[in-house]
Amino acid sequence: MVALSGEIKEVFNKTKVMPMATASKSGVPNVAPMASIQLIADDTVWIMDNYMVKTLENLKENPVVALYFYDQETKRCFQVKGDTEIKTSGADYEKFRDQVKAKGHKYPAKSLIVIKITDVFECTPGKEAGKKVL
Repeated sequence: MVALSGEIKEVFNKTKVMPMATASKSGVPNVAPMASIQLIADDTVWIMDNYMVKTLENLKENPVVALYFYDQETKRCFQVKGDTEIKTSGADYEKFRDQVKAKGHKYPAKSLIVIKITDVFECTPGKEAGKKVL
């Protein structure tokens, strides 16, 4: 199990919008900004599907994702990769759906994407860039 360190969690929590990369079964890539996102545990991220089209199609074919997060102040950045599960019912979905809908009725909160983190990579420019850290 991968457990994010305090520094990585700090950078994650400072990032308001994160690019998430997916790929279809045949390898066609897609990157989309994710804003309804929460770090739920040291190894688990929740993302609410408000407007996903290609991303959701890709996740159904190939449940592996990469997220990139960057702290403008410190210039630190990381990439996490993980395996996903799509939930459209249940306690976790309802809990996050209610949080997202409380921000405004414009968010449809269609499904919950649960990411179990499998790998973490350093993205900060320098000699450690690209290094697997977890």
